[in-house]
Amino acid sequence: MKTLFIDTNIIIDLIAQREPYYQPIAKIATLAESKKLKIIATPLSFINTFYVLSKHMDKKKLSRILTKLRILCDVAPTNANTVDKALASGFNDFEDAVHYHSALTVKSDIFITRNKKDFKKTEIPVMTAAEFLTSINKK
Repeated sequence: MKTLFIDTNIIIDLIAQREPYYQPIAKIATLAESKKLKIIATPLSFINTFYVLSKHMDKKKLSRILTKLRILCDVAPTNANTVDKALASGFNDFEDAVHYHSALTVKSDIFITRNKKDFKKTEIPVMTAAEFLTSINKK
């Protein structure tokens, strides 16, 4: 079973149904629901998603949605070691660095993000949701 690590934007795109990103992410969520792959996120993703979307959605509804998503996603540990590695990594975006180093910690197979520009040399493949779906459809 493939383990996918998703960042904050992926969760926001899924919940807010933001196009053109929503359809591939919804398909990934369906695969996770059917236990064909495993999704992991950081606590930071849940916090940032709640913060961003609470400005546009009812907070109780958003909390219910995130609770359901939490059942679907495992939560990666983010500790001082992860933060130290992220700070030393040279990423332009600190949040991306924390997510990426958390993905390494849990030995994720693939890192799913909307914006790949900050991921130059990586130890695990970095893909968009659409690229991931294309890769599994080729097999």
